[in-house]
Amino acid sequence: MTALLLSLLSFSPFSAKANDDEVEISGLVIDRTLTRFGKEFSFYYSSYWRELPFTQGFNVTLTETVFPQAGTLLVMEINGTKIYSTHFGRRASSIKDKAEQAVLITVDYLAQVRANAIVGDDIELGHSKQE
Repeated sequence: MTALLLSLLSFSPFSAKANDDEVEISGLVIDRTLTRFGKEFSFYYSSYWRELPFTQGFNVTLTETVFPQAGTLLVMEINGTKIYSTHFGRRASSIKDKAEQAVLITVDYLAQVRANAIVGDDIELGHSKQE
């Protein structure tokens, strides 16, 4: 029975070369936060991110590092490039304001990358791509 199943799967149209029909998933916010502050920041930022046009091709990663008795450090990267970081103390601060600030920085970064692509420049905000 197992041999029959394997032979059927090997001839199915789904076993065609995966490299020919690769699908790229982009426009995601990857939440790697750990605390309530980080989760709340991620919630606000993600809601703003969904409203931004032209986010295909870009993935945002939110990473949080906890420092006992000092708070947390949240770092935001777009396609592996760090563009924003903030500190959350042990007491609640204006998380929504920080998320709004991060979105403004994101819009500026995306505009800069798009402008560089139009001009044909391979430089992403001071980081040249090395071949």
